[in-house]
Amino acid sequence: MRTLIVGNGGDADAGLVGQRLAEHGSTFERAAREYPREWPSLGGIDVVVLLGSDWSVYWESNAVEVEAEADLVRTARRRGVPVFGICFGAQIVAHALGGHVERSPRHEIGWHHVGQDTGETAADHVLAGPWMQWHYDRFTAPPGMSTLAINDVGVQAMYGTRTLATQFHPEVTPAIVQRWASVGARELEAAGVDPKHLCEITAARVIERGDATARLVDWFLEKAAS
Repeated sequence: MRTLIVGNGGDADAGLVGQRLAEHGSTFERAAREYPREWPSLGGIDVVVLLGSDWSVYWESNAVEVEAEADLVRTARRRGVPVFGICFGAQIVAHALGGHVERSPRHEIGWHHVGQDTGETAADHVLAGPWMQWHYDRFTAPPGMSTLAINDVGVQAMYGTRTLATQFHPEVTPAIVQRWASVGARELEAAGVDPKHLCEITAARVIERGDATARLVDWFLEKAAS
């Protein structure tokens, strides 16, 4: 299995999601979303993972790159290549397939509860619970995709045609959050979030929730192969 990971340069760590894919025998290719002309072909790619970003889908400054990534999603769907979008990656999926992305009425940064929707019950026990969040935008599920998880901010997970998208970050490790907190210290201060506490609770939560990420990846691969 070959997985293409798309992320911003310097922040393309698939963390626990990548670890579980590796346990399934995957090797990895990486593509910097800032340079779509340099992306490898989808030929021979078995899975696409779209990571988070500090971008917004609707910014004019990165419109060319956003449309390139949206086209990647549509091409993967046409070819039957499974796609797993995370946070900004989930918003790209929504944008590409006819959903809507907008500024959220409030941000979510830290570990927030996600509740199951009335969607596919096989995923309910995997999706419900606390997940790491770091976002200011939200999205609606496009036609043909079922909402699997929600909270009072918006859609938290959706699935359709070999494509899974999560607003939350199932991939995080303590090292990833430590890096984000270091780079985004002022952002966290403005949001009223204590970076030290966020890193401490993440270290504990990853131990508690790491198995949930593994089961989510397993569910995705099983669904995508069916």
